Amino acid sequence: MAPVPPAVAELRAGDLLHLTRAASVQFATPIMFRLIRVLDRPTYHGWQWLDGYQVNEKGDAIARRELFVQHAGIRKLSTPRRSAPQRRRR
Repeated sequence: MAPVPPAVAELRAGDLLHLTRAASVQFATPIMFRLIRVLDRPTYHGWQWLDGYQVNEKGDAIARRELFVQHAGIRKLSTPRRSAPQRRRR
């Protein structure tokens, strides 16, 4: 069974996305993308603008990009972890 694409409302800053040709023809070679935000721009039904960083296989940012993608082609790989605040010892 194929993963269900997330609704745009479910996308959060820090999410790691896998974008392939299903998201847009520009991704004939798939990329990994770390989301900063979903942009609020007028667009066609089923499409969305995303702002974030293209990342390499280590997770390091290699390029800041604004991407125009189809909702159905977005595959969320992970959600950012919320770490507890560190307490300092005295």
